[in-house]
Amino acid sequence: MPSLFRRKSADLADPATEPLTPAEEEAEADRPRNYTPSKGRETPKRPSNGRRPPGTTKPLTKEEAKALRRQRRAEAAAEFRREGGPRDRGPERLLARNVVDSRRTVGTWFFGGALIVLIGSNQAMPPAIRLASNLLWGALAVGVVIDSVLISRKIKKLVRSRFPQYTQRMGSLYLYAIMRAITFRKLRTPAPQVAIGDPV
Repeated sequence: MPSLFRRKSADLADPATEPLTPAEEEAEADRPRNYTPSKGRETPKRPSNGRRPPGTTKPLTKEEAKALRRQRRAEAAAEFRREGGPRDRGPERLLARNVVDSRRTVGTWFFGGALIVLIGSNQAMPPAIRLASNLLWGALAVGVVIDSVLISRKIKKLVRSRFPQYTQRMGSLYLYAIMRAITFRKLRTPAPQVAIGDPV
């Protein structure tokens, strides 16, 4: 009974091969010993497009690397100044920024006034100056609270009318606008896109 797993000698024979021509014999004689014959066609070469040719780049010097890092930091800062970060994305955040940027806010004077209050409330100052500093501090605090309430009410009204599908908490949007309102206009990020007095 013949084995089921043994191949016949006829199966092991190579399929019909054509005799080589003299040119093919000469080409085969010139090939190296480790040459592997192709199966029907030659293996295509990898495309060289987009590949860095070897040996063309040289290492950067310390000054060049420092200049490159400085340039990349400047580009990243300019992009952040222009477009902001992930917390600044969304049409609702843009609307809140425009509401703040289109008006003068008491908060822009808050830090400057706080510095004056800090200096004026020193024990070395006369009592009149200390009293004036305390009054200034109270006026700044009341002004910031009133301004924040007005900004929040306007943002709530505009968001409800323009973005009725907005389902996130309004408190985070109010806080975002208030923090922007107490920042100096030139230091706000992203940069203001509307002028003071422009309609929103």
